[in-house]
Amino acid sequence: MKVIYAGSFDPVTYGHLDIIRRAKAIFGEVIVAVLDNKKKPGFFSVEERLALLRETLKEDEDVEVDHFEGLLVDYAKKRNVSTVVRGLRSNSDFENEYTVAMANKNYGTNLETVFLLTTQEHLFISSSLAREVALFDGDTSLFVPEVVGEAMKRKVRGR
Repeated sequence: MKVIYAGSFDPVTYGHLDIIRRAKAIFGEVIVAVLDNKKKPGFFSVEERLALLRETLKEDEDVEVDHFEGLLVDYAKKRNVSTVVRGLRSNSDFENEYTVAMANKNYGTNLETVFLLTTQEHLFISSSLAREVALFDGDTSLFVPEVVGEAMKRKVRGR
């Protein structure tokens, strides 16, 4: 079964990679779909995020990296996928994700959402925290793979 794990991945973190690999173990195939949100400029461009995801996942079979614009329900329909995976770190994540999941399911597509709880070792990891650490030239190795951390530091130096 193929599932979609969608997000901004700006940048991809160890928490994201854990969810991707666990989803693959459960479902068999995962499409990692980067949202191209034109209204929200990112730290990395969509092209850079795709390249970083492809690099960090190059050894992972049955994981496809793609991008989309617009609604996830439309992308899922286009890809003929009926299940999405979302990671949860906290109660507030659940409240937000539950609302979106119910909207997606009732949007006329019957799109199912499966929640995977973040492992304890990744509870504190977030893309925003990784970006903040990089902005102050801190050690990003707790949050992101080395290739991502180096790209973040190059990006910060270029600003």
